[in-house]
Amino acid sequence: NAARYIFKDEPLEVMAIAAKSNESRFAEIEEAVAVVLKFPKERLANFMCSFGAADISRYEVVGTEGRVTVDPAYEYVDELKYMLVRGDHEETHKTPKRDQFAPELIHFSDCILKNQDPRPSGYEGLADIRVIEAIKQSLQTRRSVEIEAAPARKTSKPDADLIKEKPPVEKP
Repeated sequence: NAARYIFKDEPLEVMAIAAKSNESRFAEIEEAVAVVLKFPKERLANFMCSFGAADISRYEVVGTEGRVTVDPAYEYVDELKYMLVRGDHEETHKTPKRDQFAPELIHFSDCILKNQDPRPSGYEGLADIRVIEAIKQSLQTRRSVEIEAAPARKTSKPDADLIKEKPPVEKP
């Protein structure tokens, strides 16, 4: 989802590979999955998810002029931090702790009360599922899988006008 959002595009192809140890907790599920997504304009995204590795929450975007590293990237209790590197210039930025879920719930409730479509819509979730299904197929076939183009739909992605800052939550 993050790669789709960053590239503002849909992946064309996916390749996935899995690994697992002999631990009993992985008897029915992969321990780790690594994925490469190919996007239009010859752009690539890769990620790995693992239940058997250290808990990290980070992503990095590498471009022709520099990179952005967000670490932690997906935490909902701690402040988020990102580093921008362009040539020899390096900047570090932080966002304050805040509740990320309350604004989502408020937005969704407002949409119900006002009979409006939420942002993101269910079509964003459907696009994610199309990628997940291609990942599963690639794991089964051990081959690259092309992702069929989704039917054209007008979707509205979240943007800055949806930002509503709420006080941070405590870690459970």
